[in-house]
Amino acid sequence: KGKCPEDGWDESTIELFLHELAIMDSNNFLGNCGVGEREGRVASGLVARRHYRLIHGIGRSGDISAVQPKAAGSSLLNKLTNSVVLDVIKLAGVRTVTSCFVVPMATGMSLTLCFLTLRHKRPKAKYIIWPRIDQKSCFKSMITAGFEPVVIENVLEGDELRTDLKAVEAKIKALGAENILCVHSTTSCFAPRVPDRLEELSVICANYEIPHIVNNAYGVQSSKCMHLIQQGARVGRIDAFVQSLDKNFMVPVGGAIIAGFNESFIQEISKMYPGRASASPSLDVLITLLSLGTSGYKKLLKERKEMFSYLSSELKKLADNHNERLLDTPHNPISLAMSLKTLDETNDAAVTQLGSMLFTRQVSGARVVPCGSVQTVNNYTFKGFMSHTNNYPCAYLNAASAIGIKKQDVDVFLKRLDKCLKTFRKEAKQENSINEISDANTATEQLED
Repeated sequence: KGKCPEDGWDESTIELFLHELAIMDSNNFLGNCGVGEREGRVASGLVARRHYRLIHGIGRSGDISAVQPKAAGSSLLNKLTNSVVLDVIKLAGVRTVTSCFVVPMATGMSLTLCFLTLRHKRPKAKYIIWPRIDQKSCFKSMITAGFEPVVIENVLEGDELRTDLKAVEAKIKALGAENILCVHSTTSCFAPRVPDRLEELSVICANYEIPHIVNNAYGVQSSKCMHLIQQGARVGRIDAFVQSLDKNFMVPVGGAIIAGFNESFIQEISKMYPGRASASPSLDVLITLLSLGTSGYKKLLKERKEMFSYLSSELKKLADNHNERLLDTPHNPISLAMSLKTLDETNDAAVTQLGSMLFTRQVSGARVVPCGSVQTVNNYTFKGFMSHTNNYPCAYLNAASAIGIKKQDVDVFLKRLDKCLKTFRKEAKQENSINEISDANTATEQLED
């Protein structure tokens, strides 16, 4: 049926299935006589076993989705993987998606592939409208494709950074719709930025007949992000949405899924990929989904959501104990932010020092964002880089509840963060005491004089 099984398979069954696919490839035929330049020969037995002897990769020289006559097993693997992944995307909330394919590139390069495909449809276009998100790969994806990003600054609403819809529309009118390749929006992001207003952006794109590409990097794991995409496609225009394999399906880095609602456009993107491609990302995600089944994946999604609530409540308690606060970002379903105002006021370097302390204590993924940092990316200068705006009101720390997170991860993180913050408070008290003694000594000396 080409769908993800409800109950996961055991490892022996999966291995048997992969071996059956592998013996359909010509390099594994007993009497095979290969005289071409690409015959699936592998020097190392370890490498051959690592890939289950599926050596030919996927696609043909002109189309990554095409069937290879001498690699029937690898071709079947590719078709099945795309079909199973499509089923899971529907399960996760985008029910009207019609087509998708796994591409052996991470999210940034996959976005670039989408932009390059649109180039042929809009030859005059040179600009991409991009509501700002301080993440280098999505910015560089536009530069690499040869387009000029038009950065739309976000609007501060309470603690949240949200899409400036008026600025988007004003920029479209100023530049001319025919000169704009697309709007490049984002769902999953670091708090206090929240997902873009996808429904409203989709309506704007439909009204001005401008394509809309969505960076949904780690949004598959969030029902809210997937709902935004579904609604955007329902009320307006979304041409493609791109998501990472590793972030959403817990596989090694190196693959992404390009999906959309117009099958012919998604096929155009797949044909834009030059040459054959590695089958490793497809193999990894197929093995993972077969082992989890839909019931296993749903369970992971449910656990992630529960851990987000737990992390949120516990981080709020910790923030209160240190005279800080959990920033109010209800529209962000994955990432949280805690202010570091008192730390920032104590010492300019304290915020970045906290990040170093956490990293050396084996806390990975937590980001500390100081105020006012400036960074240049491909000759574009961003003020307040990492905070998604020029002047966010305070320094802060990020933590996320991503798929696969466990209660133990949250508890250990909070314990280590609490210890680090106490260290800073202790040092600040000692410094204050030294300053008080110094001031007292100065005052005594003045009286004696």
